Amino acid sequence: MQAIATALPGVLILEPKVFGDTRGFFTESYNRRSFAAATGLDVDFVQDNHSRSAKGVLRGLHYQLRQPQGKLVRVVQGAVFDVAVDIRPGSSTFGRWVGVELTADNHRQLWVPPGLAHGFVVLSETADFLYKATDYYAPEHERCIAWDDAAVGIAWPLAAHGIAQPLLSAKDRAGVLLAQAELPA
Repeated sequence: MQAIATALPGVLILEPKVFGDTRGFFTESYNRRSFAAATGLDVDFVQDNHSRSAKGVLRGLHYQLRQPQGKLVRVVQGAVFDVAVDIRPGSSTFGRWVGVELTADNHRQLWVPPGLAHGFVVLSETADFLYKATDYYAPEHERCIAWDDAAVGIAWPLAAHGIAQPLLSAKDRAGVLLAQAELPA
């Protein structure tokens, strides 16, 4: 496994070793020792999640005030544009974002440390999105930043993938601007 630093401290793109031939491929999607060796992190994951979404579905930008979740995310079918936004008070990169395309074919993963907002948009007809979390989902502590906050300025690749408007849940439509967001301590 190789870890690639991004413009946000702590956010890493992970590229596992993939062994393929005419029969298909094999990859070790997670190994605690390999993850620690590549990232320098010893992380306990407590929850695995799997979502399937249709093209144009945008989920996020989510975070939890208490029980912040670190997330190791990947796509096993389809393609998404995955985004992390730094909302750590006092961070030198506060309000900045990074995005990466995660696909079933590129096998890339993204490590999003606790304390960042996270979201993704589906670029393919459907996508199966898997992630490991370092803390339990706590809906009473979950908050959402507006996906289209101009101050954050995420360059979602919607038009390039034929998406006129993303499909949002009621929760995501109610997302607030970062300037108005309740942030973790």
